[in-house]
Amino acid sequence: MLCPMKAPLFVRPLTTEERQALQAGLRAREAFTLRRCQILLASADGKTATEIAALFGCATQTVRNTLRAFAAEGLSCLTEKSHRPKRVRPLLAGTQAERLRALLHRSPREFGKPTSLWSLTLAAEVAFEQGLTERQLSHESIRQALIRLGVGWKRAKTWITSPDPHYARKKSGATA
Repeated sequence: MLCPMKAPLFVRPLTTEERQALQAGLRAREAFTLRRCQILLASADGKTATEIAALFGCATQTVRNTLRAFAAEGLSCLTEKSHRPKRVRPLLAGTQAERLRALLHRSPREFGKPTSLWSLTLAAEVAFEQGLTERQLSHESIRQALIRLGVGWKRAKTWITSPDPHYARKKSGATA
């Protein structure tokens, strides 16, 4: 069964003030404003989204986005908005962060790793394997979570130690 074609998307009829503002926008310094003015004026002249996209060398989705933005916002759609996300949620927060802290108080060897020293990458790997995160995070995400927890993190250093019970006494005698 074939789906019926959607009707072409056009800009609503422009008021005199809107048309003047769009024509003034053709002299704008910002490429974003210029492109949107061109698209809106071309649509007001009866061109379809495909024709406009070919005319200005952009994607048809760009044309549709512009037309929808104008319908929703009016002339305020001519100024570029921030690209930042409206909300940023930490990847490891609350109980997950506390579970990470508890995980780091254990030896990596308990998780089948060949080392006894944690690295940020290793912590990210084990956190994922233990189901703490949905996907493996970057070492930077782990570092940021530790900062939020107030945990100081420095690169692991290897220290020479010995199982000899008299090691400390022998070492101090040799280095003193």
